[in-house]
Amino acid sequence: MHGAATDGVPGKAAPASHEPWYKVLYIQVLIAILLGVALGFFDPATGKSMKWLGDAFIALIKMMIAPIIFCTIVHGIASIGDLKKVGRVGLKALFYFEVVSTLALLIGVLVGEVVRPGAGFNADPTKLDAAKVATYASKAAADSTVAHILGLIPKSFFDAFATGDLLQVLLVSILTGVVVTGMGERAAGINRAIDTAGQIFFRIIGLIVKLAPVGAFGAMAYTIGEYGIGKVYDLAWLVGTFYVTSLLFVIVVLGGIARVAGFSIFRFLAYIKDELLIVLGTSSSETVLPHMMTKMRRLGASDSVVGLVVPTGYSFNLDGTNIYMTLATLFLAQAIGVDLTFGQYATILIVAMLTSKGASGVTGAGFITLAATLAAIPNNPVPVAAMTLVLGIDKFMSECRALTNLVGNGVACVVVSRWEGELDVAKLNQVMANPVSIGTLISDDTPEPMRTGGPAAPKIAAAE
Repeated sequence: MHGAATDGVPGKAAPASHEPWYKVLYIQVLIAILLGVALGFFDPATGKSMKWLGDAFIALIKMMIAPIIFCTIVHGIASIGDLKKVGRVGLKALFYFEVVSTLALLIGVLVGEVVRPGAGFNADPTKLDAAKVATYASKAAADSTVAHILGLIPKSFFDAFATGDLLQVLLVSILTGVVVTGMGERAAGINRAIDTAGQIFFRIIGLIVKLAPVGAFGAMAYTIGEYGIGKVYDLAWLVGTFYVTSLLFVIVVLGGIARVAGFSIFRFLAYIKDELLIVLGTSSSETVLPHMMTKMRRLGASDSVVGLVVPTGYSFNLDGTNIYMTLATLFLAQAIGVDLTFGQYATILIVAMLTSKGASGVTGAGFITLAATLAAIPNNPVPVAAMTLVLGIDKFMSECRALTNLVGNGVACVVVSRWEGELDVAKLNQVMANPVSIGTLISDDTPEPMRTGGPAAPKIAAAE
C-alpha cells in the first residue's frame, strides 16, 4: 500500500515480498522433471520403480475431478438462472470447439503431406507384431458410435463419480443444474451447499498440488527408464514434426484467436506456466483441470462460462489430440508405402473428429483414438498393427498432446467469455501483466472461488 512506513521511514512504500525461488512451484516441478530424466537415463531400473509416485499424484488429482466439476457446473448453471443463456453459452462453446478442432485436423493432414515424416521408412506390414497393440485395438473396436452414446449414461447417479468418467459427470451435472435452476428459491439452500462443497474441494486440491514436483519426478523417471531417450532418436523426425506443428498451431492459430480476443498468447503461456510444467511431467491435462478453472476466473472470465466451457472442453476441444491423429495416420500410411485416396482422407477427418471426443486428458487416450481412426478407414489400408511403429514413443507424444489441449481449452474459455460479453477486460490486462502462481491462487486466503462472476482479483503489488 502506498504511503506505508517502512523501517521507520514515513512515506516509503513497502517493497513487494517475493517468494524464494526454491519455493516457486514451477521451478520445483522443472527441477523435478530434470532429476527424473537424469535418474531414468543413468539408472533405468530405479527410474522405472518410481512410476508409483506419478500414478499416486494423478490418482489424488483424479479423485477430486468429478466432485469439482459437478459443483462448478451445477452452481454455475443455477447462478445464471436462465436456461436460455445456458444453452446459448453451450452452443457458442461447441461451435468454437468444432471450428478449431477441424483446423487442428486439417493442419495435421497438411503438415503430414508437406513434410512426409514417414517417407522412406519402408516398414513391412506383414512383419509387424500386432499383439503389441492388441489391447488398444480391442478397446477401439468396442467403441462404436452406439456404444459411445450409451457410454455417456452412467449405471446410476453415483456411478459417474465412482468411475470418474468425465462425460458421464458432465451429463449428471448438467441435468442437476437444470433441475436446480427450475426449482428456483426452493433449491437455494442446495445451491449454497454445493457452492460451499466446491470451495472445500478446491482447497483440497490446493493441498494435493504441493505434491506436483514429486509426481512429475516419478512420472518422468519412469518414462525415460522404461522407454529410453533412444526411442525418440529412432523416430525423431515424427516426434520433431509433431512438436513443431503443435507449437506453430499454438502460436499462429491460437495466437491469432487470442489477439482477436484482446490478449497475447505469449503472456497467456507465461500465466499458465505452472500448469504447463505439471502436464509436461505427468502427460495428463486432467492433473491441472481445477487449477485452470481457478486461473480462468482470476483472468476475468465469468464463473458461469468457466464452469461450462472448461470441463466441456476437456472432452470436446482436444486440439493436440486432433493434430496427432491425422499426422500419425499419414505417418503410418507413408511408413508402409500406402497412398490414401481423397475419400479415405475425408473419412479420416470425419472419424477423427468423432473418436477424439471423450479422450479427456487421460494419458494414452490419444493412442486408443488413433486405433479407432485407423480401423474406420475404408478397406483398412493402414492396419492397426502399424501402430507398433509408434508405440515406443507414444508417451513422449502424449506430453505434447496434453500441453496443446491445455492451451487450447484456456484460450477457448477466454474467447467464449468475451463472445458472451462476460469478460472483465481490465482484470484480464492486469492479471496478464502480473501472473499469479498456483500457490497464491489456491490458498487459505483465496476468496470464495465458486461465487458468481468469479473470485476477487488477486492481490497484486502496486507498481512503483
